[in-house]
Amino acid sequence: MSELSWNDSIRQFLKEAGSAAPTPGGGSISALAAALGAAMTSMTANLSQGEKFAHIHEQITEVIRSMENLTTRCEELMAADIRSFEQYMTALKLPKGTDEEKRYRTHSLQTAVIAAIEIPMRLLEVCRDGLSHAYRIAETSNKNVISDLGIGAILFEAAAQSALLTVDINLASLKDLDVKQSYEAKTAAIIREIAQIKEQTLLIVRSRIAN
Repeated sequence: MSELSWNDSIRQFLKEAGSAAPTPGGGSISALAAALGAAMTSMTANLSQGEKFAHIHEQITEVIRSMENLTTRCEELMAADIRSFEQYMTALKLPKGTDEEKRYRTHSLQTAVIAAIEIPMRLLEVCRDGLSHAYRIAETSNKNVISDLGIGAILFEAAAQSALLTVDINLASLKDLDVKQSYEAKTAAIIREIAQIKEQTLLIVRSRIAN
């Protein structure tokens, strides 16, 4: 398994992601995309400081701090995504010669599947939180870098849509239909919210670019 971490170079990350190795996979890429969204939002906030922006100082400070926290969460989720895949592969290799072994293997696989669902769902929440902060400063942040804020919003949504596919493919392996429906309802609600916030943010961004 890959031991790739947040400290590796972009070149190394892309090399590993494009290889035949199973990790880093889609979940890791989604986490990285969300972190890039946070970086663009943070940059816009950092360039919206000084006397001209004194009236939004507290709001800007909050956004910068929040983006730092979200980036840390993205790093943690990337590592968790790799660990959950390893957990699934370990469960897949468990013996199934006896009925007891089969039951234990099935239980272990379902536990691993739930972990593989929970992690990208947490990333959906990260993306929603990041977009909410971007939206809050869309009207008032530095107009000279407003396009970067829009890029951040697009990256957050792209990360969320990518994470959703990871959720979906793991939901297909979940045997408990009630739990499955609960996850489906929750992800659908978050994705709708994310899409709405992104569109609202981009409307403001495009309006400020045009004017």
